[in-house]
Order: sequence, then C-alpha cells, then structure tokens
Amino acid sequence: MIFLFIMETGTFSERLRSEIEYRGLTQKELATKAGIKKRALDMYLGNQQSMPPADVAVRIASALGVSVEYLVTGFEGQRKRKFIVLSEVNDLLDDIETLPREILSAVRLLVHSISLNREN
Repeated sequence: MIFLFIMETGTFSERLRSEIEYRGLTQKELATKAGIKKRALDMYLGNQQSMPPADVAVRIASALGVSVEYLVTGFEGQRKRKFIVLSEVNDLLDDIETLPREILSAVRLLVHSISLNREN
C-alpha cells in the first residue's frame, strides 16, 4: 500500500485563513466568536501579517478548535501536522483540485460533516 504525505506549511496568517475557510466561517463570525474586533482579525490576515498578543491568539485558536501552537508554528505536540492519504484517493484529490473555490468550500464542509457524523 502506498501513502502520500502532505505537510501543512505556511505562516500564521495562511494557517488562520485556511482554518476559517475549513470551518466555513466568515471573518466577522470568527471575530465575534473570539471576542475580538474584525479590524484586528483583518490585521492578522492582512499583508502586514502581524501576530496577535498571546491572549488573543488563545481566543482565536479556541474559537477555531485548534491549538495556538498549530496556528503560530504549524506544529502540534512537537510534530509537524500531516495528513496521510491512501493512494486510492489520489484520483479524487486530482478532481478536487480542479474545482472552483466556492464549490471546494462546499465539498470541504460536506466531508467535514460526514466525518463528524461517523464519530458520533
């Protein structure tokens, strides 16, 4: 059996943006959920890529259901976050890569919903 390893990389801003999209939240919804101003969140997502103070990072991470360590470093528990995909899924991944962004978001939410239902 062949495995494909995909490493999660990027900056705080990129990981934050990715988590917002993954959860299907708007930036305003996340700001409200984290108890911060949208303008502050815009700064953390913007070109300046400023880092929030520790207490704000904790609230953002909590609202997203991820660790602060992951948002800041891309690591969780001393290990790089990685996703293992069976080779049988490669064709599906190729198809997914060609989808428009708005459909990709819907597919992501559908897969996430299915995975949550399987856990229950």
